[in-house]
Amino acid sequence: MPNWPAEHAATSGRAFAWTPAWLVLAVALWPLPGPAEAVLSLGALAVAGQLGWLAARGRTLPLDRRAFVLAGLLFAAYWLPELLSAPDALDRGRAWKEVVADLRYLPLLWGVAIAVREPRGRGWLLGGIALVALAWTMDALLQAMAGSSPLFAALDALKGWSGGGPLCPPDEVLAPDRINGIFGACNPKLGLVLASLSPFALAWAATRGRAWAWCVAAAVLGVAILLGGARAAWLTFGLVALVSGWRVLGARRLAGFALAGVLALVALYVVSPQLQQRVERTALALQADAGGVDGALSGRGRIWQGALCMAREHPLNGVGVRGFRQAWPGCDPAAADAPAWGEGDALHAHQLLLELLSETGVLGLLAWLAGAWVAWRAWRRASPAARRQAGPAGLALVATTFPLNTHLAFYSTFWGGVLMLLAGLYVGLLHARRARGLRPAQVPGAGGVGSPRPRS
Repeated sequence: MPNWPAEHAATSGRAFAWTPAWLVLAVALWPLPGPAEAVLSLGALAVAGQLGWLAARGRTLPLDRRAFVLAGLLFAAYWLPELLSAPDALDRGRAWKEVVADLRYLPLLWGVAIAVREPRGRGWLLGGIALVALAWTMDALLQAMAGSSPLFAALDALKGWSGGGPLCPPDEVLAPDRINGIFGACNPKLGLVLASLSPFALAWAATRGRAWAWCVAAAVLGVAILLGGARAAWLTFGLVALVSGWRVLGARRLAGFALAGVLALVALYVVSPQLQQRVERTALALQADAGGVDGALSGRGRIWQGALCMAREHPLNGVGVRGFRQAWPGCDPAAADAPAWGEGDALHAHQLLLELLSETGVLGLLAWLAGAWVAWRAWRRASPAARRQAGPAGLALVATTFPLNTHLAFYSTFWGGVLMLLAGLYVGLLHARRARGLRPAQVPGAGGVGSPRPRS
C-alpha cells in the first residue's frame, strides 16, 4: 500500500511528544487499576482529539499509513466479536457497556504506534517499560527476602496518608502464599504481568550488555515469576526465554544457561514453601482420575467443561462478553460440589479459545483468527530490520496469547488493556522509522524474534 505524503509529518509528530511518557505512566500504574484505567482512557481520548484536529486542518498524520490500517484491523478483530455478541447477550447492559467502552482501544493503538515511530520516543517508551518491569522484579525479590514489598508498602502508606483505607483489606486477600510485590495479595497478577513484559526487559538488557546482561535479567525475572506462583506465567516466560535466549546466546550457551537454571530451581524449591506448594498441586495431574487433574488445574477443568457447554448452547455469537458468570449456573457440570477455587461462581473461561467460543461464539473466534493472520502477514512482508525492531513486541504478543496455556480474561478491563498495548507496540515498531547509522544490535528492541543470532 503506498504511503501518504510526508510533508508536515514532523510538525504533526511533535504534537504527540507526550505519548511515550503517558504510556510509561499507564504501565507503572497497573498495580492501581482505577488510576491506570483513567490515565489510559484520558490519553486515548487526547490522541483521538489530536488526530481529529490534524485531519480537520488537512495536516499529515504522524503515522505510517500501513501502521494506521494494521492498527485498525487488529482493533476490529478484537472489537467486532463483542459487538456481534451484544444483541442477545445474557447480560445486555454489561455487554453494550463493554462495546462502547472498548472503542477507546482504537485511538490507544494509534497512540502507541505514534509513540514509537521516532527513535527518541521509541527509546523512552521501550526503556521505560523495561525499567518498570525490572523495578517490580527487584521489589518482588526484596519481598521474598524481607517478607514485605517496599513499593507496595509505599503505595499503601500514600493511600493512607490521603485518607483512604488499606490497598488490601484482610477480607480481600486472595493469594497470601504468593510473592505479589507491588500488586499486593489481593491482586495476584505480578507473575503474569512480568512474563508478558519480559521480552522488553530482556531486549533492553541485551542491547546494553549483550549475553551477560541478558543472563542476569533472565535470572532475576525468572526467580520473581516463579515465586509469583502463577503457572501460566511460568509457561509464558519459558517461551520468551527460549526464543529470546536462542537469538541472543545461541544454542550451546542457552543450553548451559538452562542447566544452571534447573539447578537454581532445585535450590529455590528447597527453600521456598510457596514454590513447593505450587509444584505439589501441579503434581496432582499425575493421578489417573479426573479429580486429580482438576485439582492440579485449580478447578479449571470444571470451568472448561462449563465453557464448552456455553459454546454448544450459543454457538454463533456466544453468551456475550463478560456474561460467563451469568451463564455459569446453568452450565456448571458439578453444581452440587464445592469448587476447587473456593466460594462463588466462575467468572471467565481462563483460556483464550474457550473464552472466545463461550462469550463470542464461532464469529468471535473467526475474527481473532483473521486478526492473527493479518498480524502474521504484516510480519512476513516486513523487512529484516523491521522484524528485528518489532521482535520483542511480537514475542510478547505471541507468548501472552499462546493458546496452550491458561489466561486472564482478554475482554476484562485490565488484561484487555495489556493486550492492546502489546498490539500497538507490535504495529508501531513494525512500521517505525529506523535510526540512521545504528547497527542491528543497537536498534532499540533488538534481541527478540528476528534478531541476528550468534554462532553457537
